[in-house]
Amino acid sequence: MLLTLVMVYLLGTIVIGLIAAKRVKNAADFAIAGRHLPLYMIVTTTFATWFGSETVLGIPAKFVNGGLSGVVEDPFGAGSCLILVGLFFAGRLYRMTLLTISDYYRERYGRAVETICSILIMVSYLGWVSAQVTALGLVFNVLSGGTIGLPMGMLIGVVSILAYTLFGGMWSVAVTDFIQMIILVVGLSVLAVFAADQAGGAEKVITLATSQNLFQFFPEPDFKEWLFFIGAAVTIMFGSIPQQDVFQRVMSANSAKAATWGPVIGGVCYILFAFVPMFLVVSALIIMPEQAADLIADDPQKVLPTLVVEHMPFVMQVLFFGALLSAIKSCASATLLAPSVTFTENIWRQFHPHQSDAQALKAMRVTVLVFSGLVLAYAILMQGTSIYEMVSGAYQVTLVGAFIPLLFGLYWPRATTQGALFSIVLGILAWLLFLATPAGEVFPQQLAGLLASLVGMLAGSLGPQAIRNRHGAHYRLAGGGAH
Repeated sequence: MLLTLVMVYLLGTIVIGLIAAKRVKNAADFAIAGRHLPLYMIVTTTFATWFGSETVLGIPAKFVNGGLSGVVEDPFGAGSCLILVGLFFAGRLYRMTLLTISDYYRERYGRAVETICSILIMVSYLGWVSAQVTALGLVFNVLSGGTIGLPMGMLIGVVSILAYTLFGGMWSVAVTDFIQMIILVVGLSVLAVFAADQAGGAEKVITLATSQNLFQFFPEPDFKEWLFFIGAAVTIMFGSIPQQDVFQRVMSANSAKAATWGPVIGGVCYILFAFVPMFLVVSALIIMPEQAADLIADDPQKVLPTLVVEHMPFVMQVLFFGALLSAIKSCASATLLAPSVTFTENIWRQFHPHQSDAQALKAMRVTVLVFSGLVLAYAILMQGTSIYEMVSGAYQVTLVGAFIPLLFGLYWPRATTQGALFSIVLGILAWLLFLATPAGEVFPQQLAGLLASLVGMLAGSLGPQAIRNRHGAHYRLAGGGAH
């Protein structure tokens, strides 16, 4: 019965998405909803993009093992990212009326930087979308009592998301996000109240979390621990700023005010509401202590689904899986669309510069389909990897390769194309070096890549200018400027 209701819910979201798809008339409608979304929809769609499988399943699993310091990357870094985007990036980018974030790299630095950053952005989405697909497979596996295997569950999930994203693009994503976020917030809130009652009251849950030091946010006063804490914090906080899904929400707004405040409000709401799944997993430690301990040792991502399926009434199960599917589908649809639009606009268009708008729209849809197949294959291949790790690993690519060129391009007039190229190359090389060697165990690879990227930007931009100034000074001293 529960599985049947979930399938009905999936069909319902598909129908809503297809109705919204009727608004798509051109490539701009598909990519950024024609810049027509009001503030409340920007809030819900930014919140929805972040609130995915890692928030419902991954964050509680990390929290119950490492406390708040274990989840600094997400939700704190992720929510802070949206706030930073709204305060420092949205206004400047919105006024440029671009279709993708990679368009900015082309306008500021040229084709080479555009192409490289586009590739980095697309590669980074493999891990993120795969995490959502993995979670969908897990849901169908649990609901069917193991009858539906993980790969088949992943396939069902991908097809359900494709059904409307393929036709409606950003319009379908935004409309379904709005509805799914209502279901998510209501479902998890009711579930938290019910779980607190089962555990003997919210105070008892909070007391247990406090007694186990789960609310300790900062690490011990150890230099190495602080390095890795900072490395984790900046991974999504900075690494997701140069991402197409965030940029799409900014550019989909119907005004600069909505583009600015939508991400800020969405980010604050995300950080606050991410505490609900954490509260639920601590409740599980009281409601089913022995079972929870075994699951935490084996696979902590299964604690919440097990709590709901085995210890809560049918209505609560419907609410939980409705909320979980809402979170996963809203996040997955956004992250399927973003790399596909980037490829079509910034890679494909270079080889087909004179294509019509109808041809560009068709290319975007074909790319969504192809990328979905790649993501499904990658998710099946990566079975066994934690959802949280798949998501956090995805952001390191753009952190070390694309963040510094974007930041300095917007705020430092002396940034040059050579500086951007140096920044990308040095950042990626340092990250890979620390990732592949024991050095990464001493110093976080993402922080090493970010620092190298900064050095590359400064050296690449200022070096040639300093050389030219020195040659000019020698020339004048030699009398070359006498005439």
